Amino acid sequence: MTETATGRVLVAGASMAGLRAAEQLRSAGWTGAITIVGDEPHMPYNRPPLSKEVLAGKAPFASLAFRLRPSVADVQWRLGARIAAAGLSARTVELDDGETIPYDGLVVATGMRPRRLRCPGPLAGRHTVRTLDDAQGLREELTRPGVRLVVVGAGFIGCEVAATAVGLGVAEVTVVDPLPLPMVGPLGELVARALLERHEERGVRFALGTGVTGFEGDDRVTGVALDDGTVLPADVVLESVGSLANTEWLDGNDLDLSDGVLTDAALRVGGRPDVVAVGDVARFPNARYDGVPRRVEHWCIPTDTARHAARALAAHLVGAEADPAPFAPLPSFWSDQHDFRLQAFGAPGLGKDDVRVLDGDPDGDALIGYHRHDRLVGVVALGGPAAVSAAARYRAELLEQPALTA
Repeated sequence: MTETATGRVLVAGASMAGLRAAEQLRSAGWTGAITIVGDEPHMPYNRPPLSKEVLAGKAPFASLAFRLRPSVADVQWRLGARIAAAGLSARTVELDDGETIPYDGLVVATGMRPRRLRCPGPLAGRHTVRTLDDAQGLREELTRPGVRLVVVGAGFIGCEVAATAVGLGVAEVTVVDPLPLPMVGPLGELVARALLERHEERGVRFALGTGVTGFEGDDRVTGVALDDGTVLPADVVLESVGSLANTEWLDGNDLDLSDGVLTDAALRVGGRPDVVAVGDVARFPNARYDGVPRRVEHWCIPTDTARHAARALAAHLVGAEADPAPFAPLPSFWSDQHDFRLQAFGAPGLGKDDVRVLDGDPDGDALIGYHRHDRLVGVVALGGPAAVSAAARYRAELLEQPALTA
């Protein structure tokens, strides 16, 4: 990369993925202008603590904000601005106030937003957790005396918020989900059953195998109606029923936006070398596994995708040779709930049909292995620090595995 790079890279999205993209562009040698546009008023911050430490009142915003590296000190930030549309052929984006910004390279990093339930009933008292303001608003509600919380959705965020609410002393915490066990989709029945038992032992109630048909109340929610006829009393509701990709601004550009933004193995969008996607909005093939494009909503993915995409974009902008290395990240995630942690490496979801206890006991500390065609493709630790350390020891084995072809 030369020191005479000119032009502008526009990064659409000012969260972790956008910041990492800017950092990695500088690391790849891009010396031209970088503008980052984001609809939140805050500088990039760490989202995992929102459902835990922030909700519990243990983490101020100053502890969440990412430290800016000197390499991005000259980046232009346009915060509190939403991108309404993009013209990829013209290489422009339009903000919702009508301003048009030209670019030479575009990074799609607009992430996700919470899916909302389309059920009849009042909106007041119903919350999601995606932003700092979301978490602060929910905390204000949960710290009122005698509050009854209903969490709709027994996935990662739902279970984390339920655990945090119990720790706050919320009077009643009930989790509703149409599936028979919490987090059974990503983790399978063995771990999901162990999670259910741990949550129930700590005071969380569950209404599983049933869905929500509506919300009771006039101006504010007072109950949650289920499809089995039950009405759960509720002063506060958390809706944690999945995410939607923020891709509407890319409509009209002949892209596959059916589940996030489809990319090739270099994170390029729609066959265009001047547009890449990073973070959990990107649906990319992973050469480590079967090559099927998937979105991955794990904390490590913004950094992994930004590094690979930045090399491809920076090379194109200066006319250099693109990096031929295949993109093969090893996903990892963790989830703190009550007094235990889930820690995973690899792709457990690809091995749910062959799950084995590698060490320990699911009733205590345990290490669980997920296999596909008798090959280990993921490990999950459940428990305390010893189990988490044991899972980390499998990371090298997973990294050395040859590509999974089917």
